[in-house]
Amino acid sequence: MTQIIVLPHLELCPDGTVIEAAPGTSICDALLDNDITIEHACEKSCACTTCHVVVREGFNSLEAAEEIEEDLLDKAWGLEPNSRLSCQALVGQTPLVIEIPKYTINMVKEGKR
Repeated sequence: MTQIIVLPHLELCPDGTVIEAAPGTSICDALLDNDITIEHACEKSCACTTCHVVVREGFNSLEAAEEIEEDLLDKAWGLEPNSRLSCQALVGQTPLVIEIPKYTINMVKEGKR
């Protein structure tokens, strides 16, 4: 199991937490499996940016993002060089520290189809 440190997020994880995930698990699934209800409006199909996270430590241990993920990330709120869509980033053997951005862009929820 690989350790994931989740930094505090006011609504989803106010105190931060430490979780564990099996290698090959997406960061999104690891969060959801541990009752951290990160948005995933497209049901983890790499069609939105609601599950955007910033990988503060361990970023280079992740497989490179595919072009479709890179294109979507360009639309994410608070994009940083170490941003990933958590539904696409698979946990490896290296511990990770992640931050869930304060805001997300959810076009369906906001009434923009």
